[in-house]
Amino acid sequence: MTAGSFRPADGEDGGFGAEPPRPTGLLDVLSVAAVVLDSDGRIVFWTPQAGELFGYRADEALGKYAARLFIHPEHLQAVMSLFAEVLETGRSWAGAFPVRHKDGSTRLTEFRNMRLTDDVGDVYALGIAADHALLERVETDLALCERLINQSPIGLALMDPELRYRLVNPALERIDGIPAEDHIGRHLRETPALPDVDTVESALRQVLTTGTPLLDQYHVGRPPADPDQEHAWSLSFYRLEDPGGRVLGAATSVVDVTERHRAAGEADRARRRLALIADASAKVGTSLEVDQTARELADIATAELADVAAVDILDAALACRRARKPDNGPELFRALALKAAHPTVALNAADAPGDLAAYDGDRLVTLCVHTARPVLVARVGRHDLPRIARDAEASALLARAGVHSYLAVPLIAHGEVLGVLDLKRTRNPVPFDQDDVLLACELAGRAAVAIDNARWFQSVRNTSLTLQRSLLPDHPPHHPGLELASRYQPAQATSEVGGDWYDVIPLADDKTVLVVGDVMGNGIDAAATMGRLRTATCAYADLDLEPGEVLQHLDKITCDLEHYIVTCVYAVYDPATGACRIANAGHMPPALVRRGEAPALLDLPAGAPLGVGGVAFGTTTVDLGPGDLLVLYTDGLVETRHHPIDDRLDVLLGFLTEPHGSLEETCDLLLHGLRHPDDHDDVALLVARAQGPP
Repeated sequence: MTAGSFRPADGEDGGFGAEPPRPTGLLDVLSVAAVVLDSDGRIVFWTPQAGELFGYRADEALGKYAARLFIHPEHLQAVMSLFAEVLETGRSWAGAFPVRHKDGSTRLTEFRNMRLTDDVGDVYALGIAADHALLERVETDLALCERLINQSPIGLALMDPELRYRLVNPALERIDGIPAEDHIGRHLRETPALPDVDTVESALRQVLTTGTPLLDQYHVGRPPADPDQEHAWSLSFYRLEDPGGRVLGAATSVVDVTERHRAAGEADRARRRLALIADASAKVGTSLEVDQTARELADIATAELADVAAVDILDAALACRRARKPDNGPELFRALALKAAHPTVALNAADAPGDLAAYDGDRLVTLCVHTARPVLVARVGRHDLPRIARDAEASALLARAGVHSYLAVPLIAHGEVLGVLDLKRTRNPVPFDQDDVLLACELAGRAAVAIDNARWFQSVRNTSLTLQRSLLPDHPPHHPGLELASRYQPAQATSEVGGDWYDVIPLADDKTVLVVGDVMGNGIDAAATMGRLRTATCAYADLDLEPGEVLQHLDKITCDLEHYIVTCVYAVYDPATGACRIANAGHMPPALVRRGEAPALLDLPAGAPLGVGGVAFGTTTVDLGPGDLLVLYTDGLVETRHHPIDDRLDVLLGFLTEPHGSLEETCDLLLHGLRHPDDHDDVALLVARAQGPP
């Protein structure tokens, strides 16, 4: 030992009478004793640890023969032989031997014996001893620790206070893909094995400073051994100290929780997808409008699945024409919806809603509708873009937008391909996979049924509306002694047409018949029934019958029509006398506005609806002076689901209180003021202003 290299242990001043030092190392834990014997076997050196091990003070042991002090008689011969062998041959001896303690007990002690020679040639025997049970326990602990470290599935690393690697177990080698020898002696920052090295280093320094462990720190990254896959680890950090409390460094445990991370990710993904499907069930197909349903589908698709979504329908399917047998030829698509989750130039590469575009057979959307199967390009390359975009310019825009993954799924309803849902990813770095295909097909299938219902409904509605409008009269705005204006408006909420109608029929002697009626129900059948009743009304009007008699004839005709009930107001105005004879069959009362008086509803016998049968209809005469206004309407103008009918009739009269300009303006005022987007009935409105004798 060189001069100045000796350092007393903590709390030790090197003198006698000092408190025993705290253990600072493994030798202190083992309390290793040292005893030196001269060639005769007498004890010449004695350490305090020897006193602890054998029970004798130094003054009790020094100068005594060791064999007599420690050895049982039955072992004396064997010990003397070993002692002589060590001194004569210089060969060391090690092993466990039973030793007699001062208290008379026998304790198994672990020995290491060797020969010493001083500077004058005298020979001594050095015995190093420790309690066998304690040594065995420490050896077992060390072996266990070594096995645990080397065989543990948890990655373990020991680092010095400067955060240089001191030990790395095989599990950590497997986790980070870096051999142990490439760790040892290198700083944490020099081995890019752990993700987010700044965070890990900060955590280790905190643990070294405070001594408080940091457990289960979750980290996600891509290790060098598997850079294409995302992995997850649970990291824990502990401070290492020796028995005296001196900081030796830090330990890091690394548990690979990638499978759990992926399972949790898949579970979360499945929950989001189920929520998306549930959301789609509530938000897609809320109306019988094809365009609206397509927009709802695009909104749902960009909420979770894609960055850009487009819905394109085959023009033939949209027109409800029978689709031709699929071949390799081009297809004509009508763009219905386009949506992006964030601003992107990819929108400029797509067909705008309402546009009609032809795509050749080699385009992916055309392939999708021809095969009725999804088309997935998980990783879009330069050679794929021309088959996705409509032209070279659009292809360049998609490349600029960063389109890296593409998916097209067919819209199929009742076995017929209606169009395609076109999906692209630009900002989302994950490519489309088979789970995305299944989700997109589920969304497309639900939307396709709604689109199919909407297109057929719109077709039927258009047919009904065409029929309805063809049956309504085209009358001049002026008849003898009358100024007229009229409106027909289908139901706004359901987009259906019904059986409401109005008519203006000229008679002899400048008389005019005013009719407003309502066939209960809607659709083509109601419109056709209305047409039959209108024809019959015109025929009976020519007979110049009393209004009540005309209604009786119409009642008989209606009874022959199955399942139909009809309300009607029939009025005949004679400008020569100013008399207006009116009959009512269960219809809403007309409103009368006289000059200088408040608007009022005509007090007419309500009568029974047409189709009840066997009911007489009375006729009421009302005088109309020049400027008087008569308003006939169907219940769709005033009835709602949320307001009493009397309140709504008061609102109608309120709109008629103030004088207005033309009758056309009056019709617009009433429709705008009384109709609501949620109204579920159609409206027929006829407004007449008396002008006196022609």
